[in-house]
Amino acid sequence: MAELTQNKLRALTPKGAGTPILVLMILAMMTLPLPTIMLDLFFTFNITLALVVVLATVYTLRPLEFAAFPTVLLVTTLLRLALNVASTRVVLLNGHTGPGAAGSVIESFGAVVVGGNYAVGLVVFAILVIINFVVVTKGAGRISEVSARFTLDAMPGKQMAIDADLNAGLLTQEEARDRREEVSKEADFYGAMDGASKFVRGDAVAGLLILFINILGGVAIGMSQHGLDFGTAMQFYALLTIGDGLVAQIPSLLLSTSAAIMVTRQNSSNDMSTQVIGELFTKSKALWIAAAILGVMGIIPGMPHFAFLLLAIIAAGVAYNIDQKKKRIADEEAQQKIEEKQVPSSEPELKELSWDDVPPVDPIGLEVGYRLIPLVDQAQDGKLMGRVKGVRKKLSQELGFLIPPVHIRDNLELSPNAYRITLMGVAVGEAEVHPDREMAINPGQVFGEVQGIKTKDPAFGLDAVWIETNQKEQAQSMGYTVVDCSTVVATHLSQLVQSHASELLGHEEVEHLLKKLSKSAPKLVENLVPDSLPLGVVVKVLQNLLLEQVPIRDMRTIAETLAEYSVRSQDPAALTSAVRISLSRLIIQNINGLEGELPVITLDPNLEQILHQSLQASNDESVNIEPGLAEKLQRSLKEAAEKQEAAGKAAVLLTSPGLRTSLAHFARFGIPGLHVLSFQEIPDNKQIRVVATVGQ
Repeated sequence: MAELTQNKLRALTPKGAGTPILVLMILAMMTLPLPTIMLDLFFTFNITLALVVVLATVYTLRPLEFAAFPTVLLVTTLLRLALNVASTRVVLLNGHTGPGAAGSVIESFGAVVVGGNYAVGLVVFAILVIINFVVVTKGAGRISEVSARFTLDAMPGKQMAIDADLNAGLLTQEEARDRREEVSKEADFYGAMDGASKFVRGDAVAGLLILFINILGGVAIGMSQHGLDFGTAMQFYALLTIGDGLVAQIPSLLLSTSAAIMVTRQNSSNDMSTQVIGELFTKSKALWIAAAILGVMGIIPGMPHFAFLLLAIIAAGVAYNIDQKKKRIADEEAQQKIEEKQVPSSEPELKELSWDDVPPVDPIGLEVGYRLIPLVDQAQDGKLMGRVKGVRKKLSQELGFLIPPVHIRDNLELSPNAYRITLMGVAVGEAEVHPDREMAINPGQVFGEVQGIKTKDPAFGLDAVWIETNQKEQAQSMGYTVVDCSTVVATHLSQLVQSHASELLGHEEVEHLLKKLSKSAPKLVENLVPDSLPLGVVVKVLQNLLLEQVPIRDMRTIAETLAEYSVRSQDPAALTSAVRISLSRLIIQNINGLEGELPVITLDPNLEQILHQSLQASNDESVNIEPGLAEKLQRSLKEAAEKQEAAGKAAVLLTSPGLRTSLAHFARFGIPGLHVLSFQEIPDNKQIRVVATVGQ
C-alpha cells in the first residue's frame, strides 16, 4: 500500500509529468502548424539533446549505468521525425517566399553549411546518409544483435554460477539477489539495444525518403500553385529541404554514433576516453615507429614536409614523455624499496612467537641447484615432476601404503648441477648430474667404451659415463643402459625411498590402512586394535617388515596373524617373525620369482652352535660376535653373495628361526643384497638347493 501511494505521488510531480508532456509535444508537432521561431528552438534543442546523449555515453563507465539509453534513443528518433513532419509542412506551405521561409536554423544550414548550392548540399547529405546508414548504423545493429544473443545464451550459466557460489557460502543472500538482478538487467538492456538499433536504421532510411519527397513535392507545388519556374522552384525548395535534412541528419548521426559506442563498450571502471588513452598511449614503441615512418615520408621529395614532419615530432615527443614517465615511476619505486630496507621502523612491531613459527619437517624433500631448476619447472618442459609422481605411485602400489608428497625446492648452497634428497629433514643422498647430457650405465658387460664424463650411478653405484645426446644410439649398441637426467634423479629417489620406507610409515598411515581394511573386515580390525594389540605395536611390526623389504600390501593376512599371535606375545620382533611366516610365499616370490628351486647359502653347524650360544648369553636378543669372527663371517657371506649375483641369482642365507632376526640385522649394513630367511619361511612347494656353506 505504501509503495502504491509513493508511485501515485511520483506521477503527480513535475518530474513524473515529463514523459507525457514530451509525447504531447511530439503529437502537436506532427498535427499542428508551428511558427518558425518554435522550429528554431526545437531544432536547436534536438541538436543539444544529441550532443548530451553522446557525451553521456562517452563518460559512462559501464553500459548498465545508462540503462535508459534504448528508451532515450527511441524518444529522440520520434522527436526528430516529428520535427521533419513539422518542417516539411512549413517548407511546402511557405517555401515560395524564399530561403528564410522555414526559420533561421534551416536557412543557416542550407546557406552556410553547403554554401547556398543545392547540388553540393545533395552530395553532402548523401555522404552523411551513407556514413550513418552503411557504416555506423549497420555495424552497431550487428553488434547489438550478437551481444543480445550471447547475453541471453549465457544467462542460465550465470544464474547457475551464482547459485553455486551461494551454496558454497561465497555469497550472501543479498549479494546473490543483487547479482541475479544485474544479470537480468544486462539481458534486458542488450535485448532492448537490439530493438532500438532497428529504429536508428529506419530513421536513416526515412531521412533519405523525406528529402526526395520534399524536393519533388516542393517543386511541384511551387510551379503549379505559385507560378514559379523550374529553376527558381528548385533553388528555393531544394535549399530548404537540404537544410531541413542536414538539421535532422546531423543529430541522427550523433545518436547512431552514441549507440555504436554503447554496444562496443567494455565493462570497466574507466570512462571511454580514459580507457582509450590508457590502452593506446601506454606503450611508446608504437609511437616511436609511427614517428620514424612519418619522418621518412616527410623527407621524400614532393610530399607535404611540414605536415608529416610536424606530426613525426609530436609522436616522438609523446613517446619520449611516456618513456620518461615510466623511468621516473620505476626510479621512485626502487628508491622507496631501498628506503624501506635501510630505514628501520622506529617502533618495530613485536610479535609473540607461536607454533606457526616452527616450520614442519618435510617427510621427503628434493633440493636442486640452480642449473637443475628447468628439470622441475613445467613451464620449461621439465619432466622431473612427472617422474616423481610416477615414483610415488609405483612405490605406493608396491609397498602397500601412500608415499608422502615430495617437496621440491631450489637450494643456492648446492653446486649448480647438484641435488640432495632428504628424509625427515636429514640428507640421505646427494649427487651431481648434467641436464644437457645423458647417463650411459655399464650393467656389467659392455662391448667398448664411450667418450664422456666418467661417474657412478647414484642409485646403485654402477660405473657410468655422462655422454652427449647424439652418442645415445652408439652407447646402446655397445650394451650400455642410457637414461636422461630426470630418470637418474627419479631412480635415485625411488631407491632411497624404498630403502627407508620404514621411516615414512607412522601412526597416521597405519590408522589409514586399518580404516581401509575395516571396510572389508570390520570385526578383524575391531578385535585387533586396541583389544588385542596397541596401535604402537602394530606400527612397529609394519616398520620391521618394511625395513626387511617386505611389502605390507596384504594387510588382511598381517592383521589376522597379529590377532592370532597376540595372545602368545606382545613383542614386536616375535610378531614380525610370525607375520613373515604367513607372508612367506610373497617374500619368496619377490626374491626368486616363480622358480620352483631356491638356491641358498647356509651356515656350518658348528658356526650356528657358536652363534646360538652367543645369543643365549646376550640380554638384548642380539648376537654378540667376537670381532675377528664377525669380520671373517662378513667377508665369507659377501663373497658367496657376490658369486650368486654374478650368476644372476638372488643371494639367500638360510638359517634357523632363532638366528634369523640377528643375522638379518648383521647383514643389512655389511651385505645389502643378502636376504636372510629362516627354515619356517620356505613354502612347501619350494625346493632348496644349497650352493655354499659358510663355516668358521
